[in-house]
Amino acid sequence: MATFDDGKEAGALRTIGEVAKATGIKAHVLRYWEQQFPMLKPLTRSGGRRYYRPEDVELVERIDRLVNQEGYTLKGAKAALRGAPDPQAAAQPQVTTASPPAVDGDLLARLKAMRAQLVAALD
Repeated sequence: MATFDDGKEAGALRTIGEVAKATGIKAHVLRYWEQQFPMLKPLTRSGGRRYYRPEDVELVERIDRLVNQEGYTLKGAKAALRGAPDPQAAAQPQVTTASPPAVDGDLLARLKAMRAQLVAALD
């Protein structure tokens, strides 16, 4: 959790500079993350000045952990924050310990004959 030693209360709004200093993440990276992560929306006031709420600071810390400590790409971090399953993990074949389905003798003989014909055609 970011520690702020600015004399403000824990629930106070923070500027991008204060968040950058407390988290060690540069302000330009925070602005970039605002573009890449739609759920990161600090309050903006006149002149475009950003004010981060405590939940915004927590989200910044989660993004930082995912990207810089756990090695996620930005796309992967977005999916993790949304709670979406990892598409690569979903593409992995599921290993089951169930036995293969039973095949009757006639079908097995026909399949072996077809295989032999295909092998002969390739030769």
